[in-house]
Amino acid sequence: MLRNEIKEEDKWDLTKYFKTESEYEEMYQETLEIIKEIVNRKGALTSSATSLYEYLELNTKLSLNIETLYVYSYLYHYNDMTDEYGKVLKDKADKLEEKICSKTSFVRSELLSVSYDYIKELIKQDKRLEHYAFELEKMFRYEKHTLSETEEHIISLATNAMGGTHDSYSALDNADAKFGTIEVEGKEIELTHSNFIKLIGSKDRDLREKVFNQYYDFFKNHYNTITEMYKGHVKEDIFLSTVRKFNSPLEMSLYHDNIDISVYKNLIETIHANLSPLHDYMKLRADYLKLDKSHMYDIYVDLVEGETRKFTFDEAKDIILKAVKPLGEKYVSDLSKAFENRWIDKYPNDGKRSGAYQWGTYGIDPYVSVNFEGTEDSVSTLAHELGHAMHSFYSNTAQEYIYAGYPIFLAEIASTVNEVLLNDYMIKNAQDDSEKLLYITSFLDKFRATVYRQTQFAEFELRAHDMEKNGEPLTPESLAKVYYDMNKLYYGNNVISDDKIKYEWARIPHFYTSFYVYKYATGFCAALAIASDILSGKEGAQESYLEFLSSGGSKYPLDTLATCGIDMTSSEPITKGIKMFEEKLRLAREIIKKVK
Repeated sequence: MLRNEIKEEDKWDLTKYFKTESEYEEMYQETLEIIKEIVNRKGALTSSATSLYEYLELNTKLSLNIETLYVYSYLYHYNDMTDEYGKVLKDKADKLEEKICSKTSFVRSELLSVSYDYIKELIKQDKRLEHYAFELEKMFRYEKHTLSETEEHIISLATNAMGGTHDSYSALDNADAKFGTIEVEGKEIELTHSNFIKLIGSKDRDLREKVFNQYYDFFKNHYNTITEMYKGHVKEDIFLSTVRKFNSPLEMSLYHDNIDISVYKNLIETIHANLSPLHDYMKLRADYLKLDKSHMYDIYVDLVEGETRKFTFDEAKDIILKAVKPLGEKYVSDLSKAFENRWIDKYPNDGKRSGAYQWGTYGIDPYVSVNFEGTEDSVSTLAHELGHAMHSFYSNTAQEYIYAGYPIFLAEIASTVNEVLLNDYMIKNAQDDSEKLLYITSFLDKFRATVYRQTQFAEFELRAHDMEKNGEPLTPESLAKVYYDMNKLYYGNNVISDDKIKYEWARIPHFYTSFYVYKYATGFCAALAIASDILSGKEGAQESYLEFLSSGGSKYPLDTLATCGIDMTSSEPITKGIKMFEEKLRLAREIIKKVK
């Protein structure tokens, strides 16, 4: 279907950004002038309290302008990625961002060339700077990790020269990856990244096994190359953390969010101590599927057979609004605005970006893009993205621009809370046991993939970096053994760890954004703890959650989570999530007994 064939009310309204091309161009030109003004202030950014304040005000305006131009350009482009005007806007925004980075590269070193004590004195002199105090505090935490302007320039050049491992892997994984064709129901189709999960979830076990082996053959055949890429990436991390005087790449990665490495290690240790529920779930799956033991290619198949329920978009809307009622009337009322005020781009069209996402700019409604197909997964995806939208909505409403953006560490919590509430509602309102089992196993599978699996990935990353730092060689054989042994530990004796699973780490692009994946697991566990308190009617849980949603980036992430009584330095939020997993597992057992 073409974009212009979709009803206006089913598309998001981007005129809230710019009504005309001239409005866009006016902001673009204004942004160029702000860049010039900042460059003209080089050497005098901290010469007085007034100079510092004026620079910070200019930089805030610059940041908001480029965010607005950039987000609008990409949202317009993602409407239809074949549209030429959208391509022009995207390229224009990209070039403007590059220009800003290039022209203002001196700023950080210049600001950090003075002491933090001097900055605090300037704040005392001009009360207007108090507004920026937390931003300045976060910046000056890097004081001891920032070098001279010349050294920073050299590091920048070195980083650009070294930073090809991610691009190289991406080119191999996206442009060059060919998995061959495979026969499905009498037809030869091409095996791709996008259909791998669907095919490995087939009811046909022979097909699952063939898909598994054929898919991982690509990574086996390119394993030496991928190992060298990843080894290079790990070496880059160690180089940067060393020259910036961090104790480890892990410490460097967590430093921005003021998170101690104990949080990362606590996740791994707590999951290690609670692997038996995953092992029990794997046994339940094997028993239900009438397998002696599951193989790695059996863990994605849905337990529920037959046609699943279909939903219209309006039905999905009504279900979601009912599901989030435990969050209170205000939340439901505010969420309704997403449907009433055209925040949502609902359906697929030719050229539209695949998948689902939420994006937006301060001062303008958050936008959600989905490709709604009427499945249970479509409803869940919509609830997920609307959780992101409400987090942005409340933060943007409560905070000024510089403190409205929330860190990635917190980004998946609101979306997951919505999903958990939806899942609870669907289980309670299922039409029969089969449908109820579908929603229960959907939760169990998501928990496995997000908590157990992402923690396994996080542990592998940490082990690989430690090996390189300690002088242990990162070879194809050593990395394969580490990952294979880890897989056996996580899945236990109820799953056969097939030999080719040792290449699984080689297919994970997130490993080229170091120490990122643990945030999926911590965010999911934090969300489960919050949702559990809300569903149980814990006093103050609803109010503290809305306060969390409104906090944006006004505090460090762990302090923001503390608003909801969540302490990620302890094992409690993780074990609370595991208890919810075990409770859902108990319900699944009861239903299976009845079905059998």
